[in-house]
Amino acid sequence: MVRILVGKTTEVMPGQMKKVLVDENEVVVINIDGNYFAINDTCSHAGGSLSEGKLDGYAITCDWHGAQFECRSGKLIKFPGEIDDLRSYDV
Repeated sequence: MVRILVGKTTEVMPGQMKKVLVDENEVVVINIDGNYFAINDTCSHAGGSLSEGKLDGYAITCDWHGAQFECRSGKLIKFPGEIDDLRSYDV
């Protein structure tokens, strides 16, 4: 596994998110109670930026159309249609 430094833990406070660029991929880093998670920042429905969405527990909701994903795995939680899960990254 390759590790890539994307910032300091102090840059993402608990309950906060930060968009970073990893190679050519936009990734959102999420801090939940001092635990860090990273998933693709681009919603698989219509391309909205999840880092601009709402974080509620381990769920992140895209502001564009309400698609909701699980922060730890990138799995789709809810959406009226079928869309792809997001890639998750080890942090």
